[in-house]
Amino acid sequence: MGLIGFLLQAVVISLSGVMAPGPVTAVTLAAGTRSRHAGALMAVGHGIVEFPLMLLIMAGMGTLFQLRGVTTGIGFVGGAFLLFMGAQILAGLSKRVDPTDKYVGKSPVWIGIILTGGNPYFLLWWATVGLALTTRALRFGPTAFALFAVIHWLCDLIWLETLSWASFKGARTLGLKSQRIVLAICALALILVGLIFLYDAGSRLPQLETG
Repeated sequence: MGLIGFLLQAVVISLSGVMAPGPVTAVTLAAGTRSRHAGALMAVGHGIVEFPLMLLIMAGMGTLFQLRGVTTGIGFVGGAFLLFMGAQILAGLSKRVDPTDKYVGKSPVWIGIILTGGNPYFLLWWATVGLALTTRALRFGPTAFALFAVIHWLCDLIWLETLSWASFKGARTLGLKSQRIVLAICALALILVGLIFLYDAGSRLPQLETG
């Protein structure tokens, strides 16, 4: 397989990961109800974590992110943050104020950084699938690796911007009631994912003690 074939394959694999539902998706939809380009800003925050991570994996540190202690700690911190954010959005809905203003609207780039760095599954993806893609890219040389990194991030950018655009148009077309429904669904999704993160992290504790 040549370079073009590899890059096309990387696009398909990247989109399969990018389009999987997760905390970044939920917050992008929530922020998109009133910010047309929230997705692009979230992608910038995502990239601030992802590009250095790619370089670390290229340098041979991918195995670090497979360690149970690392993923367990990230799972606890990330899960707690998602629960907090979801609860705050629901509280804002009950008080009839803008529930995303404090946590999303003012700083979507920062939220993108936190949600990306606090997602243990994101790190595991890069330590496994991402590591395999990085290794193959390096076989073609540094230029191929740079192209792969940019193309992978562009998949994030296009998908998240599409989500925020759809959420923004839907909120404007269907009105405030639909906006609040979208926010409530996103908040519940954040709480659910947060609970999953905490449960998975807790289930690893006995393994750490015996390991």
